[in-house]
Parts: sequence; C-alpha cells; structure tokens
Amino acid sequence: MQPQPSRARRRAVRTRTLLAGTAAAALAAALTGCGSSGGPSNSQDGAKPAASSASASPTPPKPSKVLMPTGPAADLKKVRDTEAGPIMMTTLNGPKSGVSGKVWVWLPPQYNDPAYAKHGFPVLTLYAGGQSAGYNTWTDNQLPIQKIDAELSKAGKAHPFILIMPVQNLNSSESKALECSDIPGQPKIGTWMAEDIPDFVRANFRTVKGRDGWGLMGASTGAFCSAKLALQHPETFKAAVPIDGYFNPDSPLWHGHEQERLANSPGQLVALGKADVRMLATAGGSNAYETGLVKAWVKKAAPPLTVEYYEQPGGKHLTSDFKKMIPDTLQWLSKNLAGPEAD
Repeated sequence: MQPQPSRARRRAVRTRTLLAGTAAAALAAALTGCGSSGGPSNSQDGAKPAASSASASPTPPKPSKVLMPTGPAADLKKVRDTEAGPIMMTTLNGPKSGVSGKVWVWLPPQYNDPAYAKHGFPVLTLYAGGQSAGYNTWTDNQLPIQKIDAELSKAGKAHPFILIMPVQNLNSSESKALECSDIPGQPKIGTWMAEDIPDFVRANFRTVKGRDGWGLMGASTGAFCSAKLALQHPETFKAAVPIDGYFNPDSPLWHGHEQERLANSPGQLVALGKADVRMLATAGGSNAYETGLVKAWVKKAAPPLTVEYYEQPGGKHLTSDFKKMIPDTLQWLSKNLAGPEAD
C-alpha cells in the first residue's frame, strides 16, 4: 500500500479513535381516551341511559420511522462488482450548490431482501484521503469496506449501511483543494456534500427518518471532511469517525478569507459546544506528531459534543493501516447510530 499523497504527509496530523458504545433510544407514546357512563334512566318508556357527550380522544398515529424514496430517480450505473454486491455510480448535479461531481453507492445485501422491503436503512458517507478528484479510495479493493460490512452485519455485529462515496475535489491540484467547504469565489462543494448529497440519498433510497441513522467517516483528508461536516451540520449527521485527520484548513484558496477559513475549521468548531454529535477520532501510534495533534483536538471538545480517542498500536499514515481500522469503526458506528427501521 502506498502512503496518501503529499498533502497527507504535510498534514501528518491525522488521527484515529474508536470503540465506544452508546445506544440510541427510541420514543413511543400512546394516548387513550376515557369515557363516562350515564346513570339509570327514569324515563317511562324504559329508554337506555343517554350516552355521555364526552367522546374518546382518538389515538394519534405513530410517527413513521422510515423515509421512502421521494424521487426523482438518479441514473445509477454499475461500475464494479465486489464480493458483497455491485458498486454503482452517478454524476450528481447539485441543485443547491451548482456543483457537478461523481458519487458512488453501495447497497447492503439486506436492502433488496424481501424481508427488509419496508425497512429504512442507515447511511454512512465515506471520504477518501488525498485530493479525491474523480476517485474515492473506498470504492476499490484497498479499503474493502463493502465486504467487511456485509460480513459483520450478517453476524449481527454491525448495521447494514448504505455506503455513499463522493469525490471531494474537482481538480487534482492541491493548490485547488476545496476542503469540503464553500470557499468564497470557488465551487460550493460544502453545500454539495452537506445538502445535495443527503437530498440525493433520500430521493433514491429507503432511509431511517431523521438524523439518527446518518454517519460520516474518512481517512486523512477525508477525516478533516467528516469532522468538519458533522460539526457544522448536526441537524443532518449524528456520528462521525475521523481517521488520522488534520483539523486546520490550509488550502491556498483561503488566502484573503481568514474569517471564512476559521468558520470552516474543525479546530475552532470542536470547542464551540454547538454540535450534539458523537465522534471517534483515531491516530497512528507510530507517529508522535500525529498522536499529539489528535489528542490536543480531542481535549478541546465541548459538550454536547463527545469525542472518543483511539490510538492504533504501531499505526502509520498508510492505506494498509486504515484498512485494519474498518471492522472496529463499523462496530463503533453501529453502536452510535440507528440500525434498519420499519414502521
């Protein structure tokens, strides 16, 4: 396996954290009306007592747990077969952002199982390391998360996730890095990721209603994106796993826009106490600079945000070590996100 591109090297601030469990609670309410009975009749014709004028209150319908696809259907084409089913791809033209980019999709085997026909599924969006312009490393055999998720969900150890794998940049040059943000004067990739992609998912697939089934994960540059987007959009995402990440935006495109840069900095957002989100931040144990960076970031977390830290023993900033993290991170996400739901 090859190290992530030079950007990852320069930001050798990537982090690993995992293992924690917090189960999400579900609320159900039942309302029962009560009636009253009338006294005996003293009418001469022996008529039955008059019914009480108070009528039973109707029981309100339970809120739906499932969001069915709203359409319109995207043009998804199979681009690769895996041992756990096909990976599909489409080009998403974001109506809110104006950005056009590739998005890959994998559906767990349970999605097309008749036993799950009325279930909504949790969604996990995966961000790649490096520039991720025209590719996403979670779609190839270097990071076989599809196979691992299928195996773990079959064993009851992880949720069967819908996996969404978008590009992160529109140009392969690091001097044009958009850092998953709406940088002034640049394509609104932040809006594309945070709004257009979730809208696309809800339009095409059965999902868990609300944010409880929505998570983010990424390695290296993708860790920055997963941390930043979860902190900025807790109304959409409930949990995130930044693997070996950095937290300070450093794209040259921020030049002259310091206020906006800080507003998109996970290093600043983590301490604001505005995001009710759960995170697992990880770092490779063989890199003292990286572990120090991630630990310092974790310590800044302000409630209601919770961030757990995991240090991979002997871990390096390599795709081969990111791969080793997949089973544990999927299980952590499954403990902190809702699983498939049916009404």
